[in-house]
Amino acid sequence: MIRFYFCLTLLALIVLPKKALAHGANIEYKESSAITIQAKYDDGQPMTNAQVVIYAPSDRTIPWLKGTTDDHGNFSFIPDTDPENVGDWDVKVRQSGHGDITSIPVKEGKLARVTHPNVLSAGAGYSPSQKVVMAAAVGWGFVGTALFFSRSKSNK
Repeated sequence: MIRFYFCLTLLALIVLPKKALAHGANIEYKESSAITIQAKYDDGQPMTNAQVVIYAPSDRTIPWLKGTTDDHGNFSFIPDTDPENVGDWDVKVRQSGHGDITSIPVKEGKLARVTHPNVLSAGAGYSPSQKVVMAAAVGWGFVGTALFFSRSKSNK
């Protein structure tokens, strides 16, 4: 009888809708004499005091600049526009296991023009049907596990 209630409770936890607590991150940038990025979670909350690491095109192994975002998730820097640093500058933002990376194109002496916003999102791009299949697979796994543990033991 206890196994029945355990399975029923497990099934209720799977079936009943609940708000997801995990979230991805987004980085947006604006062009001016400096580059200003704004880092936010998928739900719109700013990534306050997140770690920012910037890599110049001339050396992608050693950080060119490190810092943290402000209370609104903003961080500004002026890229070195020497000929050796022309190209894509990589900006990584991380906080508590969440993060994102974006590349910002810089031409000699100025920022390159971008025709589309460069916004990346962790976990974005799943269609509703893919989400349904993933949820069904997880649910089937829970049901299989519950049935495995609820089987009767045979006598030897």
